[in-house]
Order: sequence, then structure tokens, then C-alpha cells
Amino acid sequence: MRAEWTKFRTVRGWVVATAAAAVAMVGLGLTGGMSGSCGQRGPGSECELPVGPDGAEVTDSFTFVHRPLTGDGSVTARVASMTGRLATGRAALPPWAKAGLIVKDGTRPGSSYAAVMLTAAHGVRMQHDYTHDRAGSSGGGPRWLRLTRAGDTITGAESVDGAQWTDVGSVRLDDLPSTVEIGLFATSPQYAEIVSESIGGMGASTEPSRITATFDSVTPGDGWTETVVGELPGRDSQYTRDGDLHTLTGSGDIAPAVSGAAGLGTSITATLVGTFAALIVMVVVGTMMATGEYRRGLIRTTLAATPHRGRVLAAKALVVAAVTFVTGVVAAAVVVTAGQRLLRSSGVYVHPVGTATELRVIAGTGALLAVAAVLALALGTLLRRGTTAVTAAVATIVLPYLLVMAALPVDVGRWVLRVTPAAAFALQQSAKQYDQVANLYIPQDGYFPLPPWAGFGVLAAWTAVALAAAAWLLRRRDA
Repeated sequence: MRAEWTKFRTVRGWVVATAAAAVAMVGLGLTGGMSGSCGQRGPGSECELPVGPDGAEVTDSFTFVHRPLTGDGSVTARVASMTGRLATGRAALPPWAKAGLIVKDGTRPGSSYAAVMLTAAHGVRMQHDYTHDRAGSSGGGPRWLRLTRAGDTITGAESVDGAQWTDVGSVRLDDLPSTVEIGLFATSPQYAEIVSESIGGMGASTEPSRITATFDSVTPGDGWTETVVGELPGRDSQYTRDGDLHTLTGSGDIAPAVSGAAGLGTSITATLVGTFAALIVMVVVGTMMATGEYRRGLIRTTLAATPHRGRVLAAKALVVAAVTFVTGVVAAAVVVTAGQRLLRSSGVYVHPVGTATELRVIAGTGALLAVAAVLALALGTLLRRGTTAVTAAVATIVLPYLLVMAALPVDVGRWVLRVTPAAAFALQQSAKQYDQVANLYIPQDGYFPLPPWAGFGVLAAWTAVALAAAAWLLRRRDA
């Protein structure tokens, strides 16, 4: 270890390259060029999201036709029809457009709720407190729905004929006040779709949408009041009643807040755009730690001093991993901390994350760079020649990520990020993906197909195989 560390710190090119990797990562992260309008137009232009019962940011915007309920009780209605239209006038409904029955702790955005609903493409659902979702039947409408309160327990049920009922689920809402608001709702989230994919780019379209839902057989029959919860500028809301027919038009969503095409702002992952540049540099350094000794003939001296060749390879791996990990962690800590402030000062909304997530992203970035450098070292040991080894290392480790971000169709890119070493970039994901929130969950917006540590496991598996092969060949081949 001491010998390999001495070699590393005395080779000026490797030291300079390591410093350059950190500078490139920080520099690209702090000059990303993103800008937004949050807080840029004076007081009132700040972007603020309501906070749900568990402290997470949420979206809470819908048309609510309600009446107070004190104590226990229920509401029943049939969702007779659902139609939708986009802001451009095209008839369409996002898959998670929804209408149904809801009980809510007042009309304040972010307050606790439970709802049973019919969705545009996901059948009947029971949802509560923004992050919880349970599936009912998968069929479409018309559909009878019932929502019942018994103390702190809310039960949702569905029926196709209003006679035979099936429970969708029951949830417990702690600290629910004795008097709540209960009634009908309709809402439709941002519509997002990929409109074109080709080598060299991807085209996406997002626009507001609205849903018009009609209800009949509503019980209780009278005492209804309309409220637009969390009204957003430019989105339609309307309520009309004709006898037993209630018609609600609404926009927005009742769900956890997300970043990306159909959400608001970005995540701290956006500050780490320079990781690929640091990765290229450290891959080259890792490769040269192996091939440099072969080029100069110093490998014979090294192996003469330490005949156990496996120890030599292990020492090189530990040194390059330690140096790269520390470099990556320091650079990531700087860019994540300063990058968030810079983005917010430029009007970009950055979703806050917990300390544990921020530490995982920072430490994960260091681990990604460190293990990738060890993989490059193994490839250098296998191939021996500098140019060949560097080319192979860049093509194996860096190129898949660049292709996913700039050239490959989304589905192909997701497959690449499952099976190649680039899967480890999942360590940098800080935004959560929710099945019940319509969005384009694509790598370009910081969403990866594997969980963080599963993605890291893919890189670790590649590295373990390459190191084992390198150790085997190092023992069998002449120096």
C-alpha cells in the first residue's frame, strides 16, 4: 500500500488529473445554465408547494363540491362520465385524471384526506395523504362509489350497479377533527408524452389538462358548496347542477410533488451534471496506474519487490479507490451545497431532500467514481496497452451514460442503465418516482430504472469480475 501510494503521489500527471476531475465536476455543476421564474418577478412570484401530513411537498389542486360532516357518516354517488381536454384544445385525458369522493380536513392545501375515485386509465383507486395508493377494480365507468367515516377510519367501496358493494380499502387518518369536509371532486394533472425519439435527441410535450366529470345519484342530496382547492392560474374550474346531475370541471392533482417534465423544478441531481467529466478523467487515471508500469518496464521491479502479484493489484485498487472516493465526495459536497443555492438564485425550484438522502447522493457519487476507477484499473491490467485500455474503459463505463443522456430512445436507455456500469448513476437519484403520479420518469430528469444501491451493485459486479480476471491473468502471464 505504501509503495503504491508513493507511486501515485509522485506521478505529477496523476495528481494533476485528479485535481482536474474535481474542478471539472464542480465547474460544470455550477455553470449548468438552468434558469427559472421562481421569485424573479417580485413578491408573490415565489414557488411554494403545500406540505402534506408527513412533511413532504405535495400537489393539492382540485374542484371540490363539499359539505361539512360532523362525526360519522358517508357520501355515495355514481361517476356517470369523464371527459377531458388539453390546454391546446385536443380531447385527451391523462391516465391519472380522476374524479370521485373525498373526505378532507378542511380545504387547506396539504391537509389530510382520504378518497375513493375512478381514474381515466387505472380503474378505481383508494388514496390517502398523497403518497398512499391502493387499487380497486380495473374496469372503467360508470361506477358507483361510497366513502364512509367511522371515527378515524375511512372506508372506500365501489359497485357496478349500486346494489352489490365491494370494499376498495380502509385507512386510518390520525388526528382527524370531529368536523370534516366531505363530497365530490375532480382533477386532472399535467399531460406529458414523448412525441418523438431519434438518434440525437428526444421530443417531449407537456401541457395542462382538465377533466369534466358528471355525477348522479348523489347522497346526501343537498347542502353542497363549491371550492377550488389550491387554485392554479390558467386552469379551469367549474361546477354546475341540473337536478340530480352534478358536473365538475377541474385541473391539478392530489398527489406527492415531483420534479421533471410534468412536475415543478428539478432535484439536487441536476447539480451533478459534471460527474461524467470527472468520471472520464478518473477512468483514465485508473487505467494508467496499470498500463504505465508496463509501458516503462517498471512492472518487473514492482513484482520483484512484491512477488505476490495479487497483493500488488489489490494495493493499486485500494489506492486508486481511496483517492478517487475522497476526491468525488469533496467535489460532490461542494457542488450539491453551492449548486442548490445557485439554482434557486436563478429562479429554479429545487425540491428539498432530507439529510440522509443528501449524504447518500454525495457519498454515492464518490463510490461511483471510486469503483469505476478500480474497474478501469482492472481493464488496464487485462489489456496492458494504454490506448487500448483507456478506449475500452471509456467505452465500457462512460459511453453508455452519454448515449443514454444524448442519443438513445428512452426504453433502450432504461435497458442500458440496468445492465451496464452506468447503472451506478442511480446513486445520484434524489427524487422519488410514484406510480400514481403521471410524469416522464426519464434519466434526463434524474430518474433511473434501478434503485440506488441496486444500480451500484451492477457496477460492483462488473468490477468484481474484471478484477478477478485481471488477478488470474497477472499470476499466469510474464511481466
